[in-house]
Amino acid sequence: MLSGLGLAALAQTNTPARSWSLQDCIGEALQHNFDVRIERYAPVESQLSLEAAYAGYDPTLTLSGQHAHSDTPAGTNAASMTDNNSFSTGVGGLLPSGATYNLFGNVDSAYVPYPESTSGQVGVSATQPLLKNLWMDPTRLNIIAAKSQIKQSVQGLRLQLITTVTAVENAFFELIYARENLKVQQQALALAQTQLDQDKQRVEVGSLAPLDVQQDEAQVAQSRASLISAQFTLLSDQNALKTLITDNYPAWHDVELEPAGTLAAVRQFMDVQDSWSKGMVCRPELVQAKLTLEQDGIQLKYNRNQLFPEIDLTGSYGYNGGGVGYSETFGQYETANRPFYAYGLKVSCPLSNLGARSAYRSQTAVQQQDLLKVKELEQNIMVAIDNAVKQVESDWESVGATKEARVYAEAALDAEEKKYSVGKSTTFTVLQLQNTLTADRGAEIRALANYNKDLAALAQSEGTTLERRKVDVTWQ
Repeated sequence: MLSGLGLAALAQTNTPARSWSLQDCIGEALQHNFDVRIERYAPVESQLSLEAAYAGYDPTLTLSGQHAHSDTPAGTNAASMTDNNSFSTGVGGLLPSGATYNLFGNVDSAYVPYPESTSGQVGVSATQPLLKNLWMDPTRLNIIAAKSQIKQSVQGLRLQLITTVTAVENAFFELIYARENLKVQQQALALAQTQLDQDKQRVEVGSLAPLDVQQDEAQVAQSRASLISAQFTLLSDQNALKTLITDNYPAWHDVELEPAGTLAAVRQFMDVQDSWSKGMVCRPELVQAKLTLEQDGIQLKYNRNQLFPEIDLTGSYGYNGGGVGYSETFGQYETANRPFYAYGLKVSCPLSNLGARSAYRSQTAVQQQDLLKVKELEQNIMVAIDNAVKQVESDWESVGATKEARVYAEAALDAEEKKYSVGKSTTFTVLQLQNTLTADRGAEIRALANYNKDLAALAQSEGTTLERRKVDVTWQ
């Protein structure tokens, strides 16, 4: 139990403490973290954009009808009146080869004023590019870009998951540190209080000056202040972890999170080359940058295709119909004895083509710029991994050193207290060694927390956080 204030704020709650492992916290964050939930919509939006891009191949149905009337006044010829009805329909669209097609039918009837004459056609026409828009056109470009965006959005989700999981790890280890540090401060207060109680007895029997008791009281007050600060840090660190794992903070407000386990250091042997290899493959930012570079190549391919003139093969085929009334015309469509066809070649070339040439040169510059960005990012990742490896190794040494310092501090205090009990030491020296022991205990758990956070940071630098924590990010 806590002395003094203890964890007064926690003691006021009616909700029991809940023990959570790190994997429990990660699982909760993956379901409820706001940033993760927001980022999960990005692949959905990208998938819908891809579906919209395929709409370029949707066929279009057209229907039209018109009535026209014309009067010719009397002149050299007799006056006349003409009524004309026309109807047409068609289904047209774009094919993946870049060809456009149109299935059409039309019929016209004229009354001048008698008898009624009808004519029309049914058939198909098509235009196939042979150069410009042959291997790449705007629709195909949009589809490829949309597919690339899906991959990029999945990597963006993966990046957010890595960021969130790493943040949960850090918050979890900080919470354990805060609880352990609270115990250290409780021990420090207990030592100071015991020293004060013993010295008061010595003053009563006349073996100690009252001034030494004032030093003890100052030490107790200082230890109590440190304990209060540690209590606030614990509450603050609990809130930090709650923020990461919930989307309903009020429901968690009165819950005391109790991290399962203690801080421990398991030696990890570092291989910079292996970590670099992982980083070059697994870092989401690098994968995104390479996808952008790949998209640059597709855009450049399209822009290059736009430099060429349009050479289009055109053709049509169908059947004519005509006669008196619609039934006779439609009957000739069925007999298919009046065919027609046409084919040809159409060439169109801008005289300067300035826009296409400028777009091609601009995209070339963009591609080179993005290539340099990829190389820069690769270098930054290698430096970050190298620093992370060195930090892990350094803090591993700190774990051993701080443990030794704490053991020596405990032995030194024990020896000094024995000397003090027989009058061969002073209150000031004992209090000084108590402060040293408290600092060394705090340094030891700080080193343990740092080492575990370093491993999380290294995995983040490599992009292997999700694999390390067995988190599946497949998206369909």
